[in-house]
Amino acid sequence: MSQGVIIVGAGPVGLMLAGELRLAGVDVVVYEKLPAATGESRGLGFTGRTAEILDQRGLLARLGEFRWGRQGHFGGVRIDFGRLADNHFGVMGLPQSRTEELLEKWCTELGVTFRHGCEVTGFTETGEQVTIGFEGPDGPGQDTAQYLVGCDGSRSTVRALAGIGFPGLAATRGMYLADVVGADLRMRPIGERVPGGGMVLSVTLEPGVDRIVIHEPGIRPEHGAGELTFTEVADAWQRMTGESIHHASARWMTALTNATGQAAQYRRGRVLVAGDAAHDHAPLGAQGLSVGLQDAVNLGWKLAATANGTAPEGLLDTYHDERHPVGAELIRNTLAQSLLYLSGEEMEPLRAVMRELVEIPETARHLAGQVSGLDVRYDMGGGGHPLLGQRLDPALELTRPDGAPTRVAELLHTARGVLIVTATGTAGAQTAELAQGWAHRVDVVTGSWNQAPATGPAGAVEDVLLRPDGHVAWAGPHGSLRTALERWFGTAV
Repeated sequence: MSQGVIIVGAGPVGLMLAGELRLAGVDVVVYEKLPAATGESRGLGFTGRTAEILDQRGLLARLGEFRWGRQGHFGGVRIDFGRLADNHFGVMGLPQSRTEELLEKWCTELGVTFRHGCEVTGFTETGEQVTIGFEGPDGPGQDTAQYLVGCDGSRSTVRALAGIGFPGLAATRGMYLADVVGADLRMRPIGERVPGGGMVLSVTLEPGVDRIVIHEPGIRPEHGAGELTFTEVADAWQRMTGESIHHASARWMTALTNATGQAAQYRRGRVLVAGDAAHDHAPLGAQGLSVGLQDAVNLGWKLAATANGTAPEGLLDTYHDERHPVGAELIRNTLAQSLLYLSGEEMEPLRAVMRELVEIPETARHLAGQVSGLDVRYDMGGGGHPLLGQRLDPALELTRPDGAPTRVAELLHTARGVLIVTATGTAGAQTAELAQGWAHRVDVVTGSWNQAPATGPAGAVEDVLLRPDGHVAWAGPHGSLRTALERWFGTAV
């Protein structure tokens, strides 16, 4: 076991990262300044790719009942995911608190250490370690680990202490979010535009409880702590909809803004950032939570290999190289959606054109891929196979030599690399034999595809090397398997 990683922030991103590290045997301590979870749920579900990565760790089935959304949108322009060849369906109406509860339970089972009520106030980086200072229930203290990761939100203390810049756009408008008890509102699951550049959203969370979001022109961009009142929220809702909710009450509420920012570096020395600490934007379509969880799954296995001393040179730097462009694209598409959705009637001609464009399957798939996360592709080098760098659909099935069907997602539960060998005869045996030098980090699985991967014709792909995050690092018989193994998993032993 390594000397460990300190994570600051026990939200979904910090929890996901902690679990990923523990799967690889890394000692993890999570510091959280709040004494306990608030039960608040800014997010109400997650995108298709995030559902896949939870499935890859065996977690999706543990969430209990939830509903899939076949309708999506880009800036309020509806996209029928059911008409697309790929499954872009996301999880809808699932409170973030349930996701956090699941992830915390998973982390506890894996042996993650939590220190609630402890606020990190500083750190020093010396040689092979980082030492943090914190204030806790018993006073000030220190702790040391090999690496420090800030998963502590858009106003990240870790990012600020590390001197990592956060360039972006200042807030120009505000919005309200509240969970309202006793309002009995009709569903507006992807929101409704209001003339003049506004939007309202309402979703029933449970009997008698509705989530509302209010984008009203003129709402001030910033509220100080404790300043927002339910009367302000109810007044805004009535102005926007004509419906009074003054008789109801708020379980909780908050004021948000459309400010954007992105960390200039996702890694500086032994300090890294992920989730909202790495990228911040106006909330649209549960993309922030989703991209943050994907950050954690990209970073986790790389940081674990580095902490355990098995990583090839430069592996940890690929976290920034791969995820920074994804964060930049996230900010770009949410800014575009905000303009499309929250501008006035002068934008209606463009909305009409967009409604026509999304009827074209290729256009709809492109936009759906942006918001679902299914189109993220990393540079793997060495070859141009259409699968290379993409995620392999975790729903694909193999038939194992014993006749048992196995989904790709099940092969990734342990967060190890997976070499799937479906070639037969001498070629298949040689491929499997080559990978034995990496048995400490890569599982070899043999079988036959029950259906061909969607991005290639039947028979085009015999063997596939998957990284722990489910992305294809090599697709046989093209390119060098040895080169791919060495690039992502280090030297053979």
